[in-house]
Amino acid sequence: MIKVEKLKCFNLEGAMYAMRMPKESWDQSNSYYDGDNYIIGSNDLVLAKSLILAGSDERKFMRQIFVSMNITAPMGWWWDMDTYKVSTTKNSTSRMHKLGTRLLTKDDFSWDFMNTHRRNTLNYINNNIKEYQEAKKEGNTSLAKGIYRGLLQDLTGSYNFKAHWTGSYENLRNIFQAREFHKQLEFREFCVKIKELPYSEFFTMKK
Repeated sequence: MIKVEKLKCFNLEGAMYAMRMPKESWDQSNSYYDGDNYIIGSNDLVLAKSLILAGSDERKFMRQIFVSMNITAPMGWWWDMDTYKVSTTKNSTSRMHKLGTRLLTKDDFSWDFMNTHRRNTLNYINNNIKEYQEAKKEGNTSLAKGIYRGLLQDLTGSYNFKAHWTGSYENLRNIFQAREFHKQLEFREFCVKIKELPYSEFFTMKK
């Protein structure tokens, strides 16, 4: 399971200006504002696409088109997502602050379906949470710490985290080109969702 929400794109205007820096060709730019929306003109679009296909050294302007979004996804997906962690930031929900404050449900995990093993896993974790809460209530700090450490170790990679993630179109291009048809379904769903961003062809187009 993955949920991607509140996608936003920033600095298209600045990136188009920067794109023309090497040849100082700003006089050929024909992008404009239509109300609050920045529209990339045909001249800039042609140049942008040619630079994108020329390679990472030529498409540096992509690193200056910024994006932000809220992502809820399993830990296992976040581990793989960190492969693309170049000038990205995320603020996420915290196990350290919140794990143990309430019992978990199946919605806290990215399980496609419930089976006996997963039901037993959920019951086992929740029993430990109850023991952890009781130990804290009794002031038994040593026992509480031990139980909590066990909770961290027993959580599966399907446990969900929610984070506000920021990056660039260059990050998205690297992700899309490598993971569009990945066996991890969350990446496939992510690649579909980010195509909602303006000028998504910048990171979806191929040679």
